[in-house]
Amino acid sequence: MKAIWNGIVLAESDKTIMIEGNYYFPPDSVNRDYFGQSALKTRCIWKGQAHYYDIEVQGEVNYAAAWHYPKPWLLARFLKDYVAFWNGVQVVRD
Repeated sequence: MKAIWNGIVLAESDKTIMIEGNYYFPPDSVNRDYFGQSALKTRCIWKGQAHYYDIEVQGEVNYAAAWHYPKPWLLARFLKDYVAFWNGVQVVRD
């Protein structure tokens, strides 16, 4: 799977996890050069608090376009630091 925005591959892995319609990419598969911390945080009833990333590519910013769970709750501990995307980021098969 690949996550692509604005012509740039943001993440690529054959070890993604699909949950609730979203592909979560392992932390080491993410190209962090394009990521910055977002102020947005949300809470999932079974995964815990999600922290978001803003993505910047070629001067364009996609605010809060990716998220992860740095301290997931017990049931979601396998998702620790995996990254999921939305807001126009395309997730496609290789």
